[in-house]
Amino acid sequence: MMSALYGKYVYLRNMTGLKLLDVFYTLLHLLIIGFNLTGWVWQATRRLHLYSVLATAGSWLLLGIWYGIGYCPITDWQWQVKAKLGERDLPNSFIKYQVDKLTGADVDAAVIDTTTAVSFAAVALISFYLNIVRWRKRR
Repeated sequence: MMSALYGKYVYLRNMTGLKLLDVFYTLLHLLIIGFNLTGWVWQATRRLHLYSVLATAGSWLLLGIWYGIGYCPITDWQWQVKAKLGERDLPNSFIKYQVDKLTGADVDAAVIDTTTAVSFAAVALISFYLNIVRWRKRR
């Protein structure tokens, strides 16, 4: 009886830890996405924004050579957690997962991927301009 209770306690503790880790990864994703979209606005965060955009592009394109274009290690880790929590058939994209969850619809992955890529390209160009081109003009 005691070992059964202990086993259930350990299981619940592990599930709670996994749920907290899932929430952490979601918040981390939202923080990075939000910063990548808006970090260029404030002069004080522009250099950090450029680094964030470069890191994101590096993940999507360089790591993407081995893991598939658009690869995100945070999504990979979060999907491992979600699998342990029993979630199956997860999409390749965190953004698609959240859009589907918020809308209750199965939004076309190509639409989400295109919107993501265009938005990212726009903020990357803005960041590059503000950090590199404008800086060179002032010199």
